[in-house]
Amino acid sequence: MNLRSIGVRLAAWYAVAFCAALLALGSAVWFTVRQSLYDAVDDSLRDRARGIERFLDDHEARLGQPEVQEEFLAHGDLFRVFDQDGRWIHTTAKLQDLPPPMLDAVAGSETAQLGGAPLRLLTDSVALDGRRYVVQVAAPLDEIQRGFTRALWILLPMLPLVLALASVGGYWMSRRALTPVDAIARTARSLSADTLSQRLVVPRTGDELERLSTTLNDMLARLESAFTKIARFTADASHELRTPLALIRTTAEVALRGSQPPAELRSALEQVIAEVERTSHLVENLLLIAKADSGEAQLQRRPVDLVQSVGEACAQASVLARVKGIELETRLPDAAIWITGDAAALRRLFLILLDNAVKYTPAGGRSEVSLTARGSSIVGSVSDTGIGIPPADLPHVFDRFYRVDRARSREQGGAGLGLAIGRWIAEAHGGTLTVHSALDRGSTFSVELPAG
Repeated sequence: MNLRSIGVRLAAWYAVAFCAALLALGSAVWFTVRQSLYDAVDDSLRDRARGIERFLDDHEARLGQPEVQEEFLAHGDLFRVFDQDGRWIHTTAKLQDLPPPMLDAVAGSETAQLGGAPLRLLTDSVALDGRRYVVQVAAPLDEIQRGFTRALWILLPMLPLVLALASVGGYWMSRRALTPVDAIARTARSLSADTLSQRLVVPRTGDELERLSTTLNDMLARLESAFTKIARFTADASHELRTPLALIRTTAEVALRGSQPPAELRSALEQVIAEVERTSHLVENLLLIAKADSGEAQLQRRPVDLVQSVGEACAQASVLARVKGIELETRLPDAAIWITGDAAALRRLFLILLDNAVKYTPAGGRSEVSLTARGSSIVGSVSDTGIGIPPADLPHVFDRFYRVDRARSREQGGAGLGLAIGRWIAEAHGGTLTVHSALDRGSTFSVELPAG
């Protein structure tokens, strides 16, 4: 048994709390019973005192006569009576050694010792025909105190046994309550990068352990998703880099074989340069995504005229649109729309969307860019009349390296990173990037950014 385990500590705290509660309860019961017994004795003493007071009233004129003194004995052997001058009217032999009460003492009860034996005394006064008498009656407490002592000697030896049973019971209950925690620990120890698909058994108890298991399962799901994305990202990045590098190497090897005509050498070098540019662009995008994931990518935030940034992106994209024979229509406000952000990043966001629109719109098609203010948000949209996106692919278009038509995307120089970067730029500015598309009818990408 691990003495530092939570189960042992819970059992110890339970035993301490139980002991404190038991002592508090025992003390409360002890004093309550003791006071109840004393109250019962006091009630009996009051009845005796009233009987003596009635006797005094009936025999006040003959209190000094011997026959009256004998009649006093009918009221017991533990009482005494004084007059207002402090003279004895009657006292029993057992109380002669007690000091006389103060004549002006307040009536009430108290506990005294007589020859080592405890007594309960009650003092009262009565006024008869202008004279004041003090009546003091007593009752022995030795039987009551012997009963208390016997009970104490019975209960004290039981206290360690009760504490031992409470400790064992507390430990058993704590181990039973922590059994799901042990199961969680065993499952966690068995997890690795290859077994992240495992999940904890969730106890349907509605307590903290159920919430803990559910939370850990959610965390495992996020970890599994992150590992899957990293593995896919690594595989896709390797594939994307391997193809242009192989092409560059093959082209260079062919160019180096024997003597090639200048035209063929020039063509080979141009092909190498094109692939190097494409690879450099891919590496830059990979570096940007890596920095974004690690939180190192910093935006230069300052007031930006979004109309100007979108206009610059449209000017760059118009060259591509003219080459492909696509009409690019812009609907931008005449007045400036100011937001806080990074002008270069926002320009790149809209250029990514425009580049996509041009790539996937056939010659003779049309693309439209608009920018409007809607309350506290600025909404920009880029729509086209292109090939559209199949419904099954829509949820994945913002995933890294995801391409609806891989062969066609490669021919057009795409690596499947543009929309992922675009969404990161939008979210880094506190906005969103969404898409609506219909197959063979075109797509519309909408960017919503906070104004101001």
